[in-house]
Amino acid sequence: MAADDTLQATARIALACLDLTSLNHTDTPADIERLCQRAQGPCGATAAVCVWPRFAALARSLLPPHVAVAAVANFPAGGSEAERAVRDAAAIADAGAQEVDVVLPYRDLGAAPKLLAAVRRACDGLTLKVILETGELQADARIDLACRIALDAGADFLKTSTGKTPVSATPAAARRLLQAIAADPSARSRVGFKAAGGIRSVADAGIYVALVSETLGAAAVHPRRFRIGASGLLDDIEAVLAGRPRPAGHAAY
Repeated sequence: MAADDTLQATARIALACLDLTSLNHTDTPADIERLCQRAQGPCGATAAVCVWPRFAALARSLLPPHVAVAAVANFPAGGSEAERAVRDAAAIADAGAQEVDVVLPYRDLGAAPKLLAAVRRACDGLTLKVILETGELQADARIDLACRIALDAGADFLKTSTGKTPVSATPAAARRLLQAIAADPSARSRVGFKAAGGIRSVADAGIYVALVSETLGAAAVHPRRFRIGASGLLDDIEAVLAGRPRPAGHAAY
């Protein structure tokens, strides 16, 4: 396949698997309206939008059924207080959203099983993405333990990061999460992977597309099993698909 064709194919995958995200403390209803409009662009729809819980109902009212609404719980600090995380998850469910992205208490992994179990109960029937914050966990053994805790709690996705810490998604962390999914007989054909933070170009996205295909198989490169959380990536996706000029740093693949 020619390089341009490969780039176009990757852009189409990235668009279909994109969680278009706005998690700024200054977000307003007008910002969320613009986000939902962008999620239904001329090149096609994203998989989901990801917002604060207080905007989940608004987003759901503005989007067609095939674009999911995700909202964040215990975000971004990943505290150990289960009650707060449960309140967030319950509010997201009550708003009619389909997906909960919850931050695992990565500073206190001992508190994580109880917190995640409570969140899982609070959003029963919704897709649960567990954010491990791998850049803060750092050590492979701690990342592996966090994966195990999340899978045991019934996670539907393992997610790399909040995007709010100095180190977000990296290929090394992604491979670790994907290997944890692949090694678990109860997860390998069901649980998905989400990369988030710092993914700004189709070339960046292509790294994670390749890792998912390599580790979980080509069939897993689908919104049911693969997501990319990003706010700026859509600009580059649409430029690739429309054949528009792109910044020099985004041109290679």
